[in-house]
Amino acid sequence: MTAAPFLRHPSFTGSVAVQPTAGRTCAVRLIDRRTGAAHRINGTPLVIYTRRPAEAAAELLQGRDPLIWEARVDAIETETR
Repeated sequence: MTAAPFLRHPSFTGSVAVQPTAGRTCAVRLIDRRTGAAHRINGTPLVIYTRRPAEAAAELLQGRDPLIWEARVDAIETETR
């Protein structure tokens, strides 16, 4: 996987940085800035697989404190033969 920059909550000034994915599937994770750990539900890390990472990140960050949470986007590499 190729890590993209962290996405910032829309309440931050500036733009949301997402590497171009050209329709590739991405894994979007919610990250606790205090610990650097992924958010977990029943012990399992929350991961959304999508081809629209900016939208998924915005949904994950909605209603959360932007000083505590970030969304991490990782493009999923596919093997070509």
